[in-house]
Amino acid sequence: MPLLEIEDLHVDFPTQGSVMHAVDGVSLTLEQGEVLGIVGESGSGKSVTMMALMGLIAYPGRVRAKKLRFLGNDLLGISDKERRRLVGKDMAMIFQEPTTSLNPCFTIGWQLTEALRQHSPLDKRSAHRHAIELLEQVGIPAAAQRMNDYPHQLSGGMNQRVMIAMAISCNPRLLIADEPTTALDVTIQAQILDLLRNLQKERGMALVLITHNMGVVSEMAQRVAVMYAGQVMEQQRVENLFAQPQHPYTEALLAALPEQGEAGHRLATIPGVVPGVFDRPKGCLFAPRCAYATAHSQDVRPELRDWQGGQVRCHYPLGDPSRVQRIEKDQPVRPEVAA
Repeated sequence: MPLLEIEDLHVDFPTQGSVMHAVDGVSLTLEQGEVLGIVGESGSGKSVTMMALMGLIAYPGRVRAKKLRFLGNDLLGISDKERRRLVGKDMAMIFQEPTTSLNPCFTIGWQLTEALRQHSPLDKRSAHRHAIELLEQVGIPAAAQRMNDYPHQLSGGMNQRVMIAMAISCNPRLLIADEPTTALDVTIQAQILDLLRNLQKERGMALVLITHNMGVVSEMAQRVAVMYAGQVMEQQRVENLFAQPQHPYTEALLAALPEQGEAGHRLATIPGVVPGVFDRPKGCLFAPRCAYATAHSQDVRPELRDWQGGQVRCHYPLGDPSRVQRIEKDQPVRPEVAA
């Protein structure tokens, strides 16, 4: 049985006169010890998908799914008390902004020991000692002294290390890292990623890495899910995805990597933006920005299907030998944003 099973997950937010489909039919699985990268532009639904898993979608948001299971537990049917036993202990999350996730009114030590005492039988003294060990493990110097510091007294990189220490404090089976290197300089980014990689291997945790950085995914993940407008567009083994992407959106993301550009030339870009509430296409959600869009793809929404060892949501996968003929038959059109 997989560690995590998500099938047909939807997260909706009512707006004035409409509904925002932030997550629209996402299906994912994760095995124990596996590293899954989730990539896509801002507004693709990456973070909201994981927040739904953690039970962090507040009213009026609505979460529904055919299956949402972790360690055999039905996350849609469990009580709040049962969820609190899971979240923080067996399932933990590192959020994007450590300075907004840590409480500025309490010391680092208090926040670390509070998390430990909530999910373990440790007494106050033992929890304090273990908290110092955790700070040392994530590379914070003078850990015992830092226990008395407040978040504003630490740098962004140090606060992120504190967040990682809190997340791993109860040895979770699943760790979700949501843009863990946001707003950090390049050197600190590399240190944080190395730390996460080492912790994942040492503890055998499953890791979900949410990121915009395809380079990070290529180094850390075993499997990649590419999301766009609340849907999974492609899932592949990381080596297959980088060698031969099957969805035009994945192809466009890879083409926009700085290392793919030629000296003296502008970087490749994807025209347009992720659709919002009132401009959601009838057919393929990527069709208005796709270089291969046809009248058929604008009218008919593709399903996620098994394809060449992975999954793809496209009428014309890049690896389909008949795709050129089919595109011509289905009346190719120029993307609206490029017209």
